[in-house]
Amino acid sequence: MSMPWQRYAEEHTRTVGTMAAVLLFAAFLFGSEITMSGEDQPHAVGLTIALAAVGCGALFWQRTRPRTVVAVSAAATAAAAGLGHLPTPLLLGALMLALYRLAVDTDRPTARRHYFGSLALVVSAAVVFAPVGIPWPLETIGPAAWLLLPVVAGNAVRLQGAYVEAVRARAEYAERSREEELRHRVAEERMRIARELHDVVAHHLALANAQAGTAAHLSRTDPDQVHGILRGLAGTTGSALRELKATVGLLRQTGDPDPPLAPNPGLGQLPKLTAACASAGLAVHVTVAGTPRPLTAGVDLTAYRIVQEALTNVAKHASAEAAYVRIGWSPDRLDLTITDDGTVTAPAATGPGHGFGLIGMRERAQSVGGTFTAGHRDGGGFEVTARLPLYHPSTTEPEEERTP
Repeated sequence: MSMPWQRYAEEHTRTVGTMAAVLLFAAFLFGSEITMSGEDQPHAVGLTIALAAVGCGALFWQRTRPRTVVAVSAAATAAAAGLGHLPTPLLLGALMLALYRLAVDTDRPTARRHYFGSLALVVSAAVVFAPVGIPWPLETIGPAAWLLLPVVAGNAVRLQGAYVEAVRARAEYAERSREEELRHRVAEERMRIARELHDVVAHHLALANAQAGTAAHLSRTDPDQVHGILRGLAGTTGSALRELKATVGLLRQTGDPDPPLAPNPGLGQLPKLTAACASAGLAVHVTVAGTPRPLTAGVDLTAYRIVQEALTNVAKHASAEAAYVRIGWSPDRLDLTITDDGTVTAPAATGPGHGFGLIGMRERAQSVGGTFTAGHRDGGGFEVTARLPLYHPSTTEPEEERTP
């Protein structure tokens, strides 16, 4: 956080620059009056004032042309030292400020080169033209130390500014990364909810449509059977409403009342699914091979949705009388195979990757680390195969164990 005087200096650069030039001009003149005891005062007063005006006046351009300002200030200071003035901090003030600004605005090699050049110029003039009797440390070590101070300070300020800028850049990058991650998660959640809605709506509406068509067909010939179909139709629509409520409830905001508490469907609800298909005129035969094993909630839901979508496609698009579901258990995976004896090509199954039904099933299988294939059978009908790991690859232990 910048101090008030720093903010004022940044907002009023011209005013601050004028004040600094005036103060350094006065310091230059005052420093020119300092002599060693017993030494005569140099008599070139007019030239000294001119050199002070040139060296300090150049500071007005230190933010736009720092290298030129350092050269002009160094030349004016060296000329003053050549007149016999002691190179004290008062005389070196303008050059020190120019070197500081150069070190802040440029890099370290540039500041180092200008420092040594200015030092060589000032020390050479002081040693060659200074009156006899002035101690050599005042002509060499003194200017070297005083001119090094602003260079070191300027480099420190520049490095601190670079560090602050790097921290700010990292913070901005981290913020952008968080926003992108949030957008990515929102997109994934939307896709998940879209798949849920597609599976729920497509399955239950297809069954309801088939049940309604069957009831209409049998209404004149077998009224007693129609009542059973209509009861099944009520159960299908009721189940659709419940699942839609649970799925749409995911869109609620965090403080909304009555969040959905119903568990996600799984293979344990497969008998209800086959019964609903049977009421729509599609006989579903389920066979189980191997010993059932516990499943995570994600794999269990994925397996159920794949079977549900496959049976929905059979009911909607294939003139099939029966569908066959085979569940194969192995120590590390679950194999699902759904076939039918239909003869009509399903629009959603014209080839791998065509139709939202196959796309949704493939995405579900891949989301839990499984594989998915679908295609026509040589003997007629269609076959859907999914291989799912018993546990999600991202977990080492099942989150919620359930057996069908």
